[in-house]
Formats: sequence, structure tokens, C-alpha cells
Amino acid sequence: MTKKLSEYNAKRNFNKTKEPKGKLAKSSKRLRFCVQHHIAHKDHYDFRLEYEGILLSWAVPKGPSYNPKDKRLAIHVEDHPLSYRTFEGNIPEANYGAGSVMLWDYGFYEPLNNLKSSYQKGNFKFILYGKRLRGRWTLVKLKANNWLLIKENDNLKLYTDINEFATSIKTGRTMEDIKNNAPIKDKNRPIIIEGVTITNPNKIIFPKSKITKLDIIIYYKSIWQLMSPKIKNRLLSVVRAPSGINKEPFFKKHLENRNKGLGTKKITSASHKEDYYYIKDITGLINELQMNSFEFHIWGSTIDSLNNPDLMVFDLDPDTNLSLKKVREGVKDLKNILDELNLNSTLKTSGGKGYHICVNFNNQVSWSKFKSIAHNIAKLMETKWPDKYTTNMSKEKRKNKIFIDYLRNSKGATSVAPYSLRLRDNASISFPIPWNLLDKIKPNEITIKNYQKYVK
Repeated sequence: MTKKLSEYNAKRNFNKTKEPKGKLAKSSKRLRFCVQHHIAHKDHYDFRLEYEGILLSWAVPKGPSYNPKDKRLAIHVEDHPLSYRTFEGNIPEANYGAGSVMLWDYGFYEPLNNLKSSYQKGNFKFILYGKRLRGRWTLVKLKANNWLLIKENDNLKLYTDINEFATSIKTGRTMEDIKNNAPIKDKNRPIIIEGVTITNPNKIIFPKSKITKLDIIIYYKSIWQLMSPKIKNRLLSVVRAPSGINKEPFFKKHLENRNKGLGTKKITSASHKEDYYYIKDITGLINELQMNSFEFHIWGSTIDSLNNPDLMVFDLDPDTNLSLKKVREGVKDLKNILDELNLNSTLKTSGGKGYHICVNFNNQVSWSKFKSIAHNIAKLMETKWPDKYTTNMSKEKRKNKIFIDYLRNSKGATSVAPYSLRLRDNASISFPIPWNLLDKIKPNEITIKNYQKYVK
């Protein structure tokens, strides 16, 4: 019996309870956490963090809160074995902690300071990468075993009420099911998010990284506060992947079902009329995700001013052999030109090989004028540095050069929306970044698994 787990083992009779015996385990490279809903003498949540081969454990009477203004009491209890992180079931009467235990959440966490010293000092900051709990959190020690669990401000808009999730993350059972020893339910049964019925929530969309439809919905729901000003009321082309990214995803820009939160706009061309569509609010986005639309591309104008574009996008698309250093030089060269023209620009990763430079326009200009401005800026780069840049999209003309793609700046063309997932193996994101991090963040570095650390 290890000293760290001696209290845990002393409190339990393993001939009567199915809880795992306390054995010290080897810590993993990625530190794990879990949250268990525990209805014992009192209803509470157990919050557990991996640390030196065991689980540090706190009983949180009211459960975690996503509201940074809430300071939840967290009572430090005995260390638990790492094997406890997947425990779910009933602890029999007359045993310590008698009652029902549901696995409410699990995942990984990342300390923001030195793990050992910050824990010992009683001011412990970390990022959670769970299914239900995400973003930055703090555990602060008050006195004796009393701590506070607090959600940090990090611009992630998550769920406001933990009761939104009343089922096990592991088995899909409710507390009543667990209490009555009901069999494990279908984990892929429909769930409701933002009033939208989500079917097949546990369907795997990214096979290599085991990312599910629900994981993607949780990502977009958490980032909506930042994404909404960029995507709302702009006509869309989306990439749908109903059978996952390995089964021929396809583009779609016309709406077949009138779902809540989505609007349509009739576009007349020389030959015919077509109904395009756009997202109005979070419900519209969730409805699109339910229809397996996971990558979003937007027009350069809003529906209120379709013929006066306000978003110019340059995509720096390098030859496959070009180094990342050369790509970053290209971004800086373009920024310098835009600065000289008094055009304020922002930067985002493409989620692929390059970067996107965006310019917001307030002036009412026509699409033809808009495209001409973009073309002239790209031509200026090509003329100034003919050995480095080209405006010719041909792969042959791009040898050892960067294609300055200005062609997205014409009516009907689209560019990938800020904060949109890309349907690539690593589930990368086209993510806005500050200019001073250009040399530190690779074009495909930010993914659905690590985006929380880049939100600030």
C-alpha cells in the first residue's frame, strides 16, 4: 500500500465495494482529469486532477460553474488512484461514500505554471480539455482543506448550467439508471443543444484523432462569441462531411431545408436565380452542424450590402517546397505594403500551408473596383519581388514562389471564415492571431484539441 493512497484504502472495504484498489500508477505524458457526479449523503461533484501517479481530489458541493463570477467551494479530500477516473456505479450502503457515482466528464489538463509549486502554494491555474469542461480554471486555497474552484475569463462562451448535462459521458446513463443498475444505453442517441436535436453525436468525423460530431459542436458553441461577428449575415459555402473526412466531403451553398437560425437570399445572375443562405445566430450554426457542415466559407460582403464588399482577403499559398520562413517573409512584405497604403490588416492561420491577411473596408466600393484594388496590391508584390511572388495561380508558375491569391475578392467567391475548422487530419482551425505571434505559430498549429490556449 503506497503512502499516498493509504487513506483512500483504509476507508474502503474492497470485498464490498467495486471501487478500484489504491495502487500508485505511472503518470501519462498528457495529464488527465475527471469529474464525477456523486449522490451520497449529500449531492456533490468530485473534481480530480492527475498528479504524480494519483488523482488529487476535491468535493465540490454545487459543482463547477462556467460563470467566472462564481467561486465554488472545493473541499480537498483524500487522494484517489488514477484508475478511479473511469469509475461509475453504486457504492453499497454502510460503505464510505455510499451512493451513486456518474462519470460526468473526463479529458486532459495543462498546468499554466509549474505544477508542483503552484499546487503546493495553493494557487493552481490550468486549462481543461474535457468534453464538457474547457478553458482556463483556477484552484485557490483558503485554509485547511477548503479551496475555491473558479472559471477564468478567457472569451470562451460555454454552458451556463451544468444541469444541461444529466447523463454519463461514459455510458449515457442518468443517475437514476445508475442507481437502479440499468444497462448501458446507446451512447449515440440524440441529444438537444440550443434547441436543436443532434443525431449521432458520437459519430467519428476525424478518424485519426477520434474527434466526434459532438466534439465539433462543443468547439463551435464555445467559440461562437468570437466567431459570430465574422460569420453572421454573410452568404456561405460550407463543406459537409456526413460520413467523416475520409468519405468525400462536398461543398454546398444552397439550402434545402428551412431551419431555424438560417436565412436565405435570392441571387440573380445573367442566366438564372439561386437561393443562397446565411447564419443568423447560434441556433443556425448548430443546425448546420447537425447537417454535418463542419467547414465554413464566407462572402466578402454582408446580406445588407451585397454589392459593396467590406472584407478583403489575401491568401499566401506557397509552393510545396518553400520553407515556412519564406512564407512568413511574404506575410511581412504584404503587411508592409498594406501599411504604406494606410490599410489596417489582420492576420489568421489558414489551417493549411499558409496564412491569410484580411483588410476591413468601410468605403462603399463596387465588386469590380474591390477586386481591382486587390489585384493591384498583388501585382505590386509580384513587380517588386518577381523572384518571390506570383499572381499566376498555375502550379508551374509557382516554383519556389508564393502565389498571392487575390481571387477571393470577387462577387460570389468565398474565403474560409475566422475560427472555422478545416477538414484536415489534425482538425486544424483558421484562427486569428496577433501580428507579433506570426513567427511563433505555424499555419496549421492551432487545432480543435489545443485552441483554448490561443483564445486570449
